[in-house]
Amino acid sequence: MTRPSPDAPIETQWEGRFITVKQQGTWEYVSRSRGIHAAVILAIDEDPDGRHVILVEQYRVPLKVQCLELPAGLVGDDTAGEAPEIAAQRELEEETGYHAENWRTVGEFYSSPGMVSESFTLLIATGLTKVGAGGGVDGEDIIVHRVPLDGIADFVAAKRAEGCGIDVRVAMLLAGGLLAG
Repeated sequence: MTRPSPDAPIETQWEGRFITVKQQGTWEYVSRSRGIHAAVILAIDEDPDGRHVILVEQYRVPLKVQCLELPAGLVGDDTAGEAPEIAAQRELEEETGYHAENWRTVGEFYSSPGMVSESFTLLIATGLTKVGAGGGVDGEDIIVHRVPLDGIADFVAAKRAEGCGIDVRVAMLLAGGLLAG
């Protein structure tokens, strides 16, 4: 596909509440509507038994299966100008039932830049305290998993064998990446 000129017009093909389909030249892609993006949380729980990561599992309509993911949520979907850190705090408690004492913003990343312009801010949450059941809101039916880091590869393999989809962001846990040191 030919790269369009940066100043070529962008046509909106369709727009919904959360996504917009756009075309620039011959390039088609999807973006988030209303300037919203996502916050993704790498929640690390430490205790005398070692380090654990908090993962969530939920049904994803596009995949038609349960999907194993890092906790995440939209930034600014209800409140314009919301900071990623505020959204991450809310989403961590809603989805997992954990509150984090410490937060570190890693940076902005792109999920699938060949087809989606959506970005997400990755945040690391530590100093976790269980404050609720989690599970999400509005029928999300999120399952919370507290997984030992030294057993993450086996856990992911078992979930995959069950037919669970695996979000690409879980791959960083398999490689060590942000968890080293």
